[in-house]
Amino acid sequence: MLFCQLPSDVQLSKMPPINGNRKDLQAVFGLQLNTDGAPTSRYERRGPVGRLPPDFLTPIGTRAQNYLHSDTASTKSILGGSRDGDDNSAPQDAHLSRLGLEVQARRDMGILGAVAAGWNICNSWAAAMATLVISASLGGPTALIYGIMVIFVLAGSSALSMAEIASAYPTAGGQYHWTSILVGPGYIGKPLSYICGALNTFGWIATAAGFLAPLSDMVRALAGFLDPTYVAEGWHTFLIFQICNVAFTAYNIFLMKRTPWIHQLGFFLSIVSFLTILVTCLAQSDPKQSSEVVWTTWVNRSGWSSDGLVFLMALSNANFIYSGLDGAIHLAEECINPAVAVPAALISTVVIGFVTALAFVVAMIYSYNDLDKVLAAPLPVLEIWYQATRSKPIATAFLILLIVGGFFAGTGSQQTASRLTWSFARDDAVVGSRFLRRMNFRFGVPVNALLVNCAFVFLLGCVNLASSAAFTALVATGLILLQCSFAIPAALVLRRRLLGTLPAVLPESRPFRLPGLVGGLANFLSIALAFISLVFYSFPVSLPVTPGNMNYASVVIAVMAALAAANWVFHASRNYHGPKLPQW
Repeated sequence: MLFCQLPSDVQLSKMPPINGNRKDLQAVFGLQLNTDGAPTSRYERRGPVGRLPPDFLTPIGTRAQNYLHSDTASTKSILGGSRDGDDNSAPQDAHLSRLGLEVQARRDMGILGAVAAGWNICNSWAAAMATLVISASLGGPTALIYGIMVIFVLAGSSALSMAEIASAYPTAGGQYHWTSILVGPGYIGKPLSYICGALNTFGWIATAAGFLAPLSDMVRALAGFLDPTYVAEGWHTFLIFQICNVAFTAYNIFLMKRTPWIHQLGFFLSIVSFLTILVTCLAQSDPKQSSEVVWTTWVNRSGWSSDGLVFLMALSNANFIYSGLDGAIHLAEECINPAVAVPAALISTVVIGFVTALAFVVAMIYSYNDLDKVLAAPLPVLEIWYQATRSKPIATAFLILLIVGGFFAGTGSQQTASRLTWSFARDDAVVGSRFLRRMNFRFGVPVNALLVNCAFVFLLGCVNLASSAAFTALVATGLILLQCSFAIPAALVLRRRLLGTLPAVLPESRPFRLPGLVGGLANFLSIALAFISLVFYSFPVSLPVTPGNMNYASVVIAVMAALAAANWVFHASRNYHGPKLPQW
């Protein structure tokens, strides 16, 4: 028989009989429940008892399922609280409860797992090669190389800003949760945190779709490389896109929690692939490009007269190496020690990404010898490898390694996007929140959120079938929206730094702290990158503007803004409440 200790101020003689009816629990303890009998995301005191553990009213059967799937669970974990053998779970779960957040996810990801997950999503050296063709007309090799250096400083500032906040408040909601907390008491926190959450959620859905597009192109290019008679059709890309979409979703549902080592494996294979391709191309390529071509040649075939404007536009290519930078943040509630793991993942992703992307881009530019053939190829990086090695089997093997890396990026991006959707629904911010916020304890993942995200990615894949230009805008939009979601909490932290009120919201005991001047500069540069991306990433890449080369990012943002506004009017304005500190 299971027992639990009741608060001392509950008089058993005055308690009505409880016959397993959840409504009886509501009557006895004065707790507010949803219409479906589930506890609300915030536990309000409506009776003499006060607050009970956040999963006190969770059905015993549900908690038992969670228990049976945990090797270290004990009776205490079923009734609510930490699991024996996990010294970090209890304080982190208590911290979430203190913010009014319901604890559902099981913590099974260590620091290395978080670092590997964050890296797999960005996989910077591989992402850099996907933008090589666009860079050829927007500044050429010089713009890409120096752009990576500039983005390292700007995106690194975003990572530092987020790492500092994440060390204090490691939640799956990330930026929009921080916004709600940093604003403090008052009405403005609710709409501002909702805006940040909408930016982040839309951005991640677009990013998840964006990872599938180059993977589809690689598979199609491999077929054409091996069979010169193969004629690529648009529907081929669409079919590969959707197969990958369904496969990654299925993996996340059925296998992700059964293979916790998958992120570490992806990280290891990525680094091994990077070193193998880099060394082979440098060793076998002959002749090599001159250093003048690599470091000083400026190419502007865009039609824009201002080289400064072209460089700012070209930063989007370099910025793509950090697409999905906040991935580890939204896995925080599955990390064993998230206050340390999440900052480590953010900073390591930026640093390792910079080193590998810069080295890889420089090596590949030195290695090719016929730029016209590279630009005319269906997949330019494959042509570079073929020119460098003069071997079809080696170039094919390199491309297979890149496709394997795409598998880890795709599964990681869908995992992260689903956790953000689930968190937003847990706070009752979207229509259908009751359905989306359910955590499937059999598989240990939010199955409903994964399926809905899969459906949205499917629809975005249909856009790619209709118009590649519109789909490219969707991918660029993901980059813009994510960076804007980074900037909102950074701006709030900067404001509090200037006013001297930062200690009121960020505890001094947080594991990761930035010195005042460094922190303020990082916050400012994060805001600056959001401004650059919002303005200059929306410009057409070439003149004159035609329907084929038009940048539809502004149109996509307008559509997403309309959807977010409609959801606010009809649902979120009445139901959404972001986390607040207890004193507020």
